[in-house]
Amino acid sequence: MSDFAMLGRRTILAGGLALAAAPALATAPRFVSRRPAVGDRRFVSPAVERAIGHVSQRIGDAKLAWMFANAWPNTLDTTVLAAGETDSFVITGDIPCLWLRDSAAQMAPYLPLLRKDPRLAMLVRGLIARHARSILIDPYANAFMQDPAARTTLSWALHDNTEMKLGVAERKWEVDSLCYAIRLAYGYWQATRDPRPFDATWAAAAQAILRTFREQQRKGSDGPYRFRRSAPEPTETLLGGYGRPTRRIGLIHSGFRPSDDACDYPFLIPANLFAVTALRELAVLARDARPEPALAAAATALADEVAAALQAHGTMRLPDGRTVWAYEVDGYGNASFMDDANVPSLSGLAYLGCVDDRDPLWRATAAAAWSGDNPWFFRGRAAEGIGGPHVGRRYIWPMSLIVRALSASDDATVRACLRLLRDTDADTGFVHEAFDMDDPAKFTRPWFAWANGLFGELIVRLAETRPHLLESFA
Repeated sequence: MSDFAMLGRRTILAGGLALAAAPALATAPRFVSRRPAVGDRRFVSPAVERAIGHVSQRIGDAKLAWMFANAWPNTLDTTVLAAGETDSFVITGDIPCLWLRDSAAQMAPYLPLLRKDPRLAMLVRGLIARHARSILIDPYANAFMQDPAARTTLSWALHDNTEMKLGVAERKWEVDSLCYAIRLAYGYWQATRDPRPFDATWAAAAQAILRTFREQQRKGSDGPYRFRRSAPEPTETLLGGYGRPTRRIGLIHSGFRPSDDACDYPFLIPANLFAVTALRELAVLARDARPEPALAAAATALADEVAAALQAHGTMRLPDGRTVWAYEVDGYGNASFMDDANVPSLSGLAYLGCVDDRDPLWRATAAAAWSGDNPWFFRGRAAEGIGGPHVGRRYIWPMSLIVRALSASDDATVRACLRLLRDTDADTGFVHEAFDMDDPAKFTRPWFAWANGLFGELIVRLAETRPHLLESFA
């Protein structure tokens, strides 16, 4: 186990080893690859290697090209602990466990290449299978051990007051975890039209997802999930084990956000919007990839119900009178506006396909999120961007810059985000979890595969849709 794995997740994110000693920003890096030697890479995809070469040639800025070549393959280079037809295990980086959300997001940038690389397609099939089996162990868990018979080795989860099962690393209930498992399966189907992953185990996991979402609408009771943790941060536990009281309005309760921080109000609006999209994708899979008419109908019905509840209860007015999507609500009329860099976020709704990027409501929401209306928006000497409670004040997450660029309709915004991403890596050649708004040499998590992969996804998309931005970037 790595030194990072021996620390608590909050410690990793907020201090200690997380604030890595970085080269002085004034020292220009020599653009030598920071990837492991070929023989030390966990998984090698010829299609990815060819794409790195092709895309890199289209990037006019040497440092940006260097960062792309380091970051995009980071998941394959360093986090694939097992790769097989029926089982692939992908860790998040400096923590040796599989997060449903992170592993799905880490693989998403490679989906367009699956037809060109049978082994890469096999890796994703194995991950879909691992997700299904993990969900059947416990659909309320967010993270899992490689050995399904092992107890958690995460020090911060050892004494959680919840129903910990063998194979579970952490049991924070997050709506988006199940959504991401659906999203990866749907992305695989769209890329390959291969029905092999969609077997009886996958169908049983899909049924478990529907059942869990229904339970967490809490129409008749609080449901079976409870979680409490003794921790110095209130974002690590749930009030009374269930979270704050809510009115039953058809939305799905989430205990925690995609940052793994506890919700203030249990109806997390970005996660519910993501659930609507994921349920509609599940319905497509249940019609086409594995014909299950009853499953398709149930997924569609739940999506329609949650979508109606969002329209009725998911928006709020800012003090200046603008109507925006709320970040969280409780059904009693209480709502909070903020945004967190972790996706699903309000800023990331267009990227996830939950809204049209031209939708006026979303555009107003995204503009407010990228401003002083959002308490977790920071502007410093080095950069501006969105952070979140998980790391704390002053820390900007590069993920927010990447999502902003992926969602932008104008070239100027994309250029500005690229420049900030290039100039805040502390000359490491990688994208980090977060950095100080005044001093990017202070950063958290030097090994965070999700952010690296998302950065690579941005560069690949720009090479396809706006190559002039990369070719002329400086």
